[in-house]
Amino acid sequence: MVEQHKKELEKQLWNIANKLRGNMSADDFRDFILGFIFYKYLSERMDLYADDILKEDSIKFDAIDENTDEGKEYLDAVKEEAIDHLGYFLKPSELFHVLAEKGLNGEFIIERLTQVLNHIEQSTMGTASEDDFTGLFDDLDLTSNKLGKTEKAKNELVTKILVRLDNIDFLHHETDIDVLGDAYEYLIGKFASGAGKGAGEFYTPPAVSKLLAKIVTLGKEKISSVYDPTCGSGSLLLKVINEYKDQESYKDIKIYGQESNPTTYNLARMNMILHGMHYRNFDIQQDDTLEQPQHLEKRFEAVVANPPFSADWSASAGFLTDDRFQDYGKLAPKSKADFAFVQHMIHQLDENGTMAVVLPHGVLFRGAAEGHIRKHLIKDKNYLDAVIGLPANIFYGTSIPTCILVLKKNRQHSESILFIDASQSYGKATNQNYMRDEDLEAILQAIETREFKDKFAYPALLTEIAEENDFNLNIPRYVDTFEDEDEVELDAVSKSLENVKAAEKQVDDLINKFCMELKIDSPVIRNQ
Repeated sequence: MVEQHKKELEKQLWNIANKLRGNMSADDFRDFILGFIFYKYLSERMDLYADDILKEDSIKFDAIDENTDEGKEYLDAVKEEAIDHLGYFLKPSELFHVLAEKGLNGEFIIERLTQVLNHIEQSTMGTASEDDFTGLFDDLDLTSNKLGKTEKAKNELVTKILVRLDNIDFLHHETDIDVLGDAYEYLIGKFASGAGKGAGEFYTPPAVSKLLAKIVTLGKEKISSVYDPTCGSGSLLLKVINEYKDQESYKDIKIYGQESNPTTYNLARMNMILHGMHYRNFDIQQDDTLEQPQHLEKRFEAVVANPPFSADWSASAGFLTDDRFQDYGKLAPKSKADFAFVQHMIHQLDENGTMAVVLPHGVLFRGAAEGHIRKHLIKDKNYLDAVIGLPANIFYGTSIPTCILVLKKNRQHSESILFIDASQSYGKATNQNYMRDEDLEAILQAIETREFKDKFAYPALLTEIAEENDFNLNIPRYVDTFEDEDEVELDAVSKSLENVKAAEKQVDDLINKFCMELKIDSPVIRNQ
């Protein structure tokens, strides 16, 4: 029933997005539709929570008269409770369905809607939830000409979106909070699939997120914290939390993330709230993680990331005295920050933690500074636990082959590194490959057993990696995927050739006979 409702909700939301965006780009419309969905969610949650508080007084929240002394007294009491429990407050007149109805009745609602969104943010000022709501609706620019050339056209489009969304009951008694959260992520994914090269900056494909989440939680009954230094829309963090959803302890897991893109940073915070994460349990910050890290003094039990591949960074000489990089003696190249992210993540990893990061294949074998850092990670720190080769063309915006590095500070199997070649473990969609559940299971089983499996898994001793391969981690050096060609039976081939020649002679004779009867030159005789 839950799965069916989720599918229906996803279909309804995507239909609204498709029908109403007109000529607006998917990227632009994404900011509007996701912002409105979030506003509707906050509104319904506020309405239901307030109704529950007022139940003993037999009062409905949206029936309170905001202009009377009694009404104001009720609202003050509700606001105090809501700010503590929900982290924000909306007045009855600011509820989503109220504005949708006004728009349907022909009223101009753009200005009022802008005020309401500002009021949501203002209601948190000076409270514990302020950081989680500040600037949350910045990308919802209702003055933008993308909504229409005239104020009338803008108002009509916004009204259409609100009215369509108002017909969907987000939080009725049959709707699990994750159904709405998953539908929201479904929309993010749909927009990502059509966004081209930039999509990977804010969204990791669900199967890859699931694999990373399962790797960092493998063998752990519970974790205290999870961190993603390039968290995008937050889907990867939520996948880790999802591994503990059947336990009450999941509510105690602290979530930390950092994202440099302001729009994507807002998406991540919305995503957390839409999945029912309490504002006290997540801390998402906006800034460049390498240049301006926001959680540097903290250590995390689970660290996951899908950083931008081979991104630029300053590689300033000052980083050689930074605690994150100074042990290695060299910095990642200015044009390839891959190992800089790895070093940063290791610095933030707790002693009992597990880290899994998606990177381009180049990190496995590139030389110079990267080769030096790779050698230090293996020889001196001995943190690298596994290398997993992923299929090509599974990420949005790029078809390059990628890998997952798994690192631990206290490794159980400290004498070897496990290599897994999952490059052929995928299903095919129209424009993209994807990893299936059975592909993930095969990888996870290989990690658990750490046994040799022909053409798939190989635990390589550190001595083999150092002495025979000079710390080159290119997977084909360890996992032999060469397929023997079928043996050629020369006698059978010779016999077949003889048969072909005999058949050819019969055809030539037939042509010659035919030409002689017609008294014309035979092409067979002429070409002999």
